[in-house]
Amino acid sequence: MPQPSTASPEPSDDAAPEGGATITPYRDGPLIVRGDFRLVDQDGAEIDPGRGTIALCRCGKSGIKPFCDGSHKRAGFSAPSAPSRPRPAAQLRQED
Repeated sequence: MPQPSTASPEPSDDAAPEGGATITPYRDGPLIVRGDFRLVDQDGAEIDPGRGTIALCRCGKSGIKPFCDGSHKRAGFSAPSAPSRPRPAAQLRQED
């Protein structure tokens, strides 16, 4: 089975919150997942990621879904690394 590839800027070794995972959307690239996580399919069957840090496809073009294989570059996928506007919950917290 092919190993997942980030095919993006090399992820840093930022520590995930203790006992949790950190998910980082890379600009025009995959979602990088670091830390303690479980990956399951829609039926609840566990998917073995083969490593502790993975890159998940968000362009839909990867040949090894749900993992990224770098296809986003050839496809010209474009997406920011952060929302263009704050979520309503974030606005409520700022008003407190």
